[in-house]
Order: sequence, then C-alpha cells, then structure tokens
Amino acid sequence: MRVLKWLLWALLAVVLIVGVYGFWTVRRSFPTVEGTIEVAGLNNSVEVIRDEWGVPHIYADNAHDLFFAQGYTHAQERFWQMDFWRHIGSARLSEMFGSSQVDTDKFLRSLDFVQLAEQELAEMPEDSREILEWYAEGVNAYLDTHSPAEISLEYAILPLTNSGYEIEPWEPVNTLTWAKIMSWDLSGNMRAEIARSLLTAEIGVERTEQLYPPFPEDRPVIVPQDQTAPVETQAYELPDGALTALASAGTAAEDLWTLTGGGFEGIGSNNWVIGGSLTESGLPILANDTHLAIQMPSIWFQNGLHCVGDDPSCTYQLVGFSFPGTPGVVIGHNNHIAWGVTTQATDTQDLYVERVNPEDDGQYEVNGEWVDFEVRTETIRVAGDDDIVFDVRSTRHGPVISGTFLEEDELDDIDVVDVPEEYAVALSWQTLEPSTLVEAILGLNRATNYEEFREAMSLWDIAAQNVVYADVEGNIAYQATGEIPIRANGDGRYPVPGWTDEHEWLGLIEFDDLPRLLNPPRDWIETANQQVLRPGSMPFLGADGAYGYRGGRIEDMIRGEASHTVPSVSRMQMDTREGGAESLVPYLLEVPDGEDERVMDVQSRLASWGEGAQAYQSSGDSNGAAVYQAVWRWVLIHTFQDELPEDRWPSGGSRWAEVVKSLLGAPDDRWWDDVGTGLVEDRDDILFQAMADAHDELTDILGGNADSWTWGRLHTASFENQTLGQSGIGPIEWLFNRSAPEVVGGSSSTVNANGWDTDVSYVVDWLPSQRQVIDLSNWDNSTFHHTTGQSGHAFHRFYDNMIEPWATGEQGPMHWDRANVTGSSSSTLTMVPAGS
Repeated sequence: MRVLKWLLWALLAVVLIVGVYGFWTVRRSFPTVEGTIEVAGLNNSVEVIRDEWGVPHIYADNAHDLFFAQGYTHAQERFWQMDFWRHIGSARLSEMFGSSQVDTDKFLRSLDFVQLAEQELAEMPEDSREILEWYAEGVNAYLDTHSPAEISLEYAILPLTNSGYEIEPWEPVNTLTWAKIMSWDLSGNMRAEIARSLLTAEIGVERTEQLYPPFPEDRPVIVPQDQTAPVETQAYELPDGALTALASAGTAAEDLWTLTGGGFEGIGSNNWVIGGSLTESGLPILANDTHLAIQMPSIWFQNGLHCVGDDPSCTYQLVGFSFPGTPGVVIGHNNHIAWGVTTQATDTQDLYVERVNPEDDGQYEVNGEWVDFEVRTETIRVAGDDDIVFDVRSTRHGPVISGTFLEEDELDDIDVVDVPEEYAVALSWQTLEPSTLVEAILGLNRATNYEEFREAMSLWDIAAQNVVYADVEGNIAYQATGEIPIRANGDGRYPVPGWTDEHEWLGLIEFDDLPRLLNPPRDWIETANQQVLRPGSMPFLGADGAYGYRGGRIEDMIRGEASHTVPSVSRMQMDTREGGAESLVPYLLEVPDGEDERVMDVQSRLASWGEGAQAYQSSGDSNGAAVYQAVWRWVLIHTFQDELPEDRWPSGGSRWAEVVKSLLGAPDDRWWDDVGTGLVEDRDDILFQAMADAHDELTDILGGNADSWTWGRLHTASFENQTLGQSGIGPIEWLFNRSAPEVVGGSSSTVNANGWDTDVSYVVDWLPSQRQVIDLSNWDNSTFHHTTGQSGHAFHRFYDNMIEPWATGEQGPMHWDRANVTGSSSSTLTMVPAGS
C-alpha cells in the first residue's frame, strides 16, 4: 500500500507538471493587451482599445503610427495565419511542411506571384508603398521582441516535424502575394472550362451543355439594360494529348484550391444597399456577407483605424474587415461612405492548348512556326529533404500549368495512358500582370464621395468584384470592377487552340464601359454573384455565375418590407428559403407512393414543409429541410452518377438546381435512366428511389425517430485550422479545431449560404465568412460578426466567441464613436516609443 500510495502521488505530480506546462505553453502566446508597453519604431504614443468582442480600435495621431500599430496588432493576434499565407503566396510551403507540399509549390512557382509582387512594389506610388512599409515595420516590431512559441502555439508544435524552421521578417511583398492568392480563390472559372472540355470528350457537346444551362430569363440581373447580339460559344474537339494536358492542369489547380479553400462551384457572396426612401431612418442601409471556405481562425479580422491628429497624413477614419497581413480595411465604412463586395460573374481566365514540337519539346507552335518556350529554373527548399530543382515554361499566353501533376491512375478517367507530351496548357489571366489592387483598397479607405469612390474602383483590376456603395448624403451606387478581356472569338467557356491568332485577347474592357448604377429609381441595388447584365448584353463579362436564386430572394425581401431597419436587414441575411425546392417538391409529391412507408413519410413531411409563411425554409431546426436536402442529394446521385466520371459528379448548388428544373418537365429524358440497371427508368422512377434512399439514410444517420430529424444535425459546421488542425493527429487537432452548435441552416442556394457538397457529405464546406449591416444615419447602429473570433490563439477567450453568434445570426455592435468604444472596452493598451 505504501508503494501504491507513492506511485499515486508520483502520477499526480506528473499530471500536475504536464498540466501546468501545457497551460503555460498554451497561454504564453496570448498577447499583452493591457497597460503600457514600449515599442521601437513608433513616433508617438498609440492607444489600442479592444471592445467586448475583442475588436481593436487603434487611435494614432499620424498615419505612420496608425498602420504600424495595425501591423503590430495583426501580428499579436494572427501571425501564424499570416506566415502560412505568405508561404502559399511565395510558393514556399515545402519549407514549412516538407515534401508533401512540393507539387503545390511547383504549381505556384509556375504562376510566379513573387516576381509580380516585387514589380508591383517597385511601380507603386510612394504613399501606398509607405503604408505597406509602415505596416511591415509594426509586424516586425512584434516579431523582434517575441520568441516563436510566444508568437503562436503552432510554433511550439512545429519543431516536432521541422526543427530548423525560423520565422523571417515580414516584407511588403508578402502582402501583395496574398492578394494574388485571393484573386486565385475568387477566379475559378478555369475549373468550369476544364470540366466542360473533358465532359465533351465523354458525353458530347449537346449533353454537356445540358449540364451548364444559360442564365434564366426570369431571374434578376444586377444592371438591367437592352440586349444586343450574343457572343457565340465555341467548343473544340481536342485530341487525347490535349485532354491529358487539361486533366493535368485541373489536378494541379484542385490541389491548390483544396489548400486555400477556394474554387467551390457557386461560392460567392451577397450584398445589397437600400436607399433612404425605403428605410425607417431616411438614409441608406448597406449589407454584405462574403462566402468563403470554412476555416479556423476566420479569414477576417475586424478593426477600427482612427487617425485623430492634425497631421496632414491623417486621412483615415474607418472601421471594418481586414485580412491579416494587409493594411487598411477591405470591407466596411469610413466617416463618409460605406461599401461591400461580392465576386463578380466574370470570365478573366482563358486556357490555351499549345501544340508542342514532337521533334523538340522546348518549342511550341505559333501560326505554323515553332518558337521556343520561355524557360526559367526554380529551386524549392524542402524541410527535411533535398532541394528540388525544376524548370518552369511559359508561352505567349502565359505560364504552362500542365505536364507535371497528373498521377497515372487519374488518366483512366479519360482513357488515355502513357501519351507523350504533344500539348501543353497555358493560362492567360490578368492576375499574372502587375496589379493596383492594394492601391484601390487604400483609395477606397480615403474616399469621401461617389467620385472618389469611382476613382478608387478604377484601380481594382484583379479579383473582379461587384461593389455596392452608400454615403452620408443619401446616395447609393454600384460599380463592376476588374480587367476583363475582349476576345477575338468565342466566350471563354472552353479551352481554345493556342497555335493560331484566332482566339487572342484584343484588349481589356475600359473601366468607363463597365456596368454601374447611381441612385436607381427603385432605390435599391442587390448583387449575389448572378449575371451582371442580361445574357446577350454588351460588354460581355462572362457566361458562368450563380443562377439567381439568392438574388431573386433578396429582391423579394426588399420589396416585401415597406420600411427597413438594421434588425430587419440582418434577419434577411439569415433567410434560408430554398429556391430549388419550389420546383422539385411539387413533382416529388405527385410521384405514386407504391404504398412504400418510407416514400409516404417523406411526401408527408415535404408537404408540410412547403406550407405557410415559413415554406421551404432550410433552417437548422427544420424537419422538412432535413428530408428535402437528403432527397435532393439522392436525386442527383441516381440521375447523374451512372453516366458521369466520378470527378464530375454533381456537387449541388444553383447550377444543378437549374439542370434538374429543366429535366423535370421532360420525364423521359435519357438522364433519368440509370444505365446500370438494365431497365429504362423515367423521372418518377428516379424520384421514388431518391425518396426511399433518403429515408433510409436519415434513419441510419439520425435514428429511427423521424420527428427528431433536423437539418442542423446533418448540416454541421466544423472550423478547422488549415495546417495543424488537419494533421491527422487527434490531440493536436483537438487543440485547434472547434464546432458550431447543431443549428446551422441554409444551403448553397439560400441567402444564408452555407454550402455543402452532395457528392461528399452534408457538412458545411463554405459559408458566410462575415456579415455586416451598416446604418448611414448613425454609424453606431451598425452591426457585424465573422465566423470564429478575433484571436488566432487556441483557448483565448476571443478565439471562438463568435462561432455561436454566427450560427444563430446574432450580430454585435460595430462601434464607431470613441465614447462607445471606451464604454464597451475589454482592455486598453498604450504603446509608446521605446525609451520614452
């Protein structure tokens, strides 16, 4: 017993030591946010007041100190995230995470974002470059005074796999490369180009086009105007070697999208602005929620930037959302104007199939002649392994993105094996030219009226956006942005031959020719990634985009309320009416039930779900929504998976809703037939089987008590750290990952757009990454939240405090007046120059 007693005491001591060490290790990276600290590099003192949500409001008397302090604050809260992002942008992931990231680095090196960023920095006006430098000084001031483990918990764990990693100083170029990565995430139409081309080889042009229907005539566009002659679609029958090259390019792109969380079909955002004639206050209300991949911590960081001195540089007074690693505010308001953004339905990427010289693979064909590829040599440093040295090729159209990444088993899907390189795929994309995006954002931050807003928007050249605007004078406006190509032929929906001049870009659409609105008669503007102009209108911006379910619903809700307020608009952001259900459910209810109890139960629940004021709402607590979404998944499985290659199976969303809607009126269309059964099925056969299988699946997942089924129990939201949170090591993932309560509603096509992939699972894979509602009559009435919390430090009180409010729709105050900021403060930090 004495031995046992001593063993128990020893065990308790070990547990206490481990617990204390773990507690200390976790908390040692929590930043100092209270009191007074000396910081080398400041000119004068700066006050940082964090409010009850952990939002820092920075008060400085000159622009240098303002952006210096923003950099310092971002580094305090989110430096691991910033460091990870800059390694993506600079194609140096292998230096952090080893050989698993070599292929991703190779693909990114082909895009050469670092060289572009260096060129942008050299060409940037001095006032913008200074802000990037001041911001970097602030980041480095924090790094210089903290050890890696004091900067973030991840750095205490990273040595387990990479003991030689050292944090490098932050440089302005790191901000610019991240802008390129965001442009990549938001410009995914090349995915559709590749998919259409490979599908055409499998099922022909006609059936492929059935799966990519035109934008519906009865759905709203953003800027109504007269139609002109449509741009012709041109699909080319490509040889096997070209298909192999396209598949290779697609594989590389998918790997990068998986890493960054971009490229989801149908992903986008909502924004709208309601003029004073339709608001209770008599001044505009502006709303915005941007849809991005689910991740931990949030991609956004909310901050207030208040330059309050008499210094001539003090032209910045603003509050809103920033990206860690980037100075200023991307979405929000200053003391004169407010703005919000959504991804524009434009086509800014074209793929050119280049013919390679069979006698000399260092050449490609241009108008009947062989010319040399441009070649440069890249070296990738790999943690724990040898360096990788390889060549990157470019053509007159851009970098070659094919040829390195396709695994042998992936060739089986296109019936091509061991084909020598006869073709290469080059990417033409304006993001591969020097950009002025950062200058646009800083100009927007300073703008005081519509004319200055337009001037800033003229610099927004990549990651084309729909930007809505409101000002304190009562004006509302919309501006399309981006450098969008004018093509000699075709509409950019399919890859084109690169060996002639028939498909060259003739130039770019002039900014003054891009669509815009100012104070439209209806006194409101909405955008939700649908077509900007009615198809057939000019200028031609692109053919792909959302199919107007969200946009149509937003318009209905704006019209449905006589006098809008901030609470009514925030309720609109949480709306989950399922537009596709309005077409599908009536057909489901007409299917003969065959006295199958499963089908009868499904039909009964769908009938109830489609009735009353809450008809077709996919809220998290809805029983009918759970049933509908399961049926929807099985409709897609039974209709399409038998004939499409596995990597082209339906993922859901508005495009597939439109495809199914068009087929519902054609009960004998060949898509309905399951070619694997030996029978010939029609529409009702497939709908019957989908309802039966959905009932079985729901029983397996949620249990036999069908009354307890809810959409939120299926449609769960798990926020994962993009690096160590996906390590496969349970205890480490537990440290960093968090889950939302099981109340999350919505789908890819609802206003509260919580996307999921019908081919994978019901879990949320993209979502409204932030929400804001801005009241132009009183800035302090404005509200916001984003997905997780302000802090990037696991177990900090502001690490996950926004998850539940995000899930339930509760928005916090977007403080503006200093008295309100001070009155709601959770901490106050005074930063003074070193030695003062």
